[in-house]
Amino acid sequence: MITVTEATANAGALKRLSDEGVSIWLDDLSRRRIESGNLAGLVATRNVVGVTTNPSIFQAAIGSGEGYEEQLADLAVRGVTVDEAVRMMTTADVRAAADVLRPVYEATGGRDGRVSIEVDPRLAHDTTATVAEARQLAWLVDRPNVMIKIPATKAGLPAITEVIGAGISVNVTLIFSLERYREVMDAYVAGLEKAQAASLDLSGIHSVASFFVSRVDSEIDKRLTLLGTDEALALKGRAALANARLAYEAYEHVFAGARWQALGGARANRQRPLWASTGVKDPAYKDTLYVDELVAPGTVNTMPEATLNAVADHGDVQGDTVTGGYAQARADLAAVERLGIAYDEVVRQLEDEGVAKFEVAWQELLDAVTKSLNSKGVDAE
Repeated sequence: MITVTEATANAGALKRLSDEGVSIWLDDLSRRRIESGNLAGLVATRNVVGVTTNPSIFQAAIGSGEGYEEQLADLAVRGVTVDEAVRMMTTADVRAAADVLRPVYEATGGRDGRVSIEVDPRLAHDTTATVAEARQLAWLVDRPNVMIKIPATKAGLPAITEVIGAGISVNVTLIFSLERYREVMDAYVAGLEKAQAASLDLSGIHSVASFFVSRVDSEIDKRLTLLGTDEALALKGRAALANARLAYEAYEHVFAGARWQALGGARANRQRPLWASTGVKDPAYKDTLYVDELVAPGTVNTMPEATLNAVADHGDVQGDTVTGGYAQARADLAAVERLGIAYDEVVRQLEDEGVAKFEVAWQELLDAVTKSLNSKGVDAE
């Protein structure tokens, strides 16, 4: 638990980040974090106003078994399938976290206080199944502040429109490219138009678009290092920030356009950019790089706890570090392209790898739960 003294000492950078219009969400969840009061403590003392989850996070939490023993025993007695067991455990955690965040949700009019849960990653390329899964998850969690995560695959785009059109709030995940991000925003706007045609209250529908950051640098830096020239090495650590800044420029353009104005007049909410994958993977870079350098109003930054603590300890929040950098961002990506590193190929690879990584994590989670159920004398099919 975080003490009052620690909270006072560490409030500076996180408060400045919030004051700049950046919502701080925690990129992690476990039953132990909820039941110990740790999550409530982060909300109370670290400016945390939301939570994101993904298959890897649940694999780490539930795969350990810690805190899940009693529910696993009950599920085993009932003889449920492993898929049902996993969904019962993950939705229980999200429901409990949503209850912790409910006061934030009420205080911000639904803008924050959100907890995200992802559709089964094995459905990433199946539009119809993704829509059905999203509806089921919203029903299972049964909290107004839940967000259903849908991957930004080609099949995910029409699913986003359908789910938003049904009045369900969505966190679009695994966005790497500027082109795909524009398609995501278009899918969201189309969903709102669908909801409006169905006479739904647009003010209650919210969405974020999770634009991944550090993985872009990891892949492009690897290629720059292989080139090894002074020009190539000078570009390391610049592509991810450039990509994200240009995404924010696209966001500003879309949500100032004529098509949006009609929806905004009906009290629709903008789909906020969410900076995801903000934990720095290269130890040569400052561990708060993807927070300090991506400060812009109306954004969300979801951080693993290590990054959250680093920002609290030594973050350098100096106002908007995004909107003045569009020209340099374009120059940086163009310089990478001139060296023979194809942007389109990189972001396509990252999307494919992102989906595959979540599928692997989900399967590992299913395997761990199967083992736990079988150890209790149940044949989990």
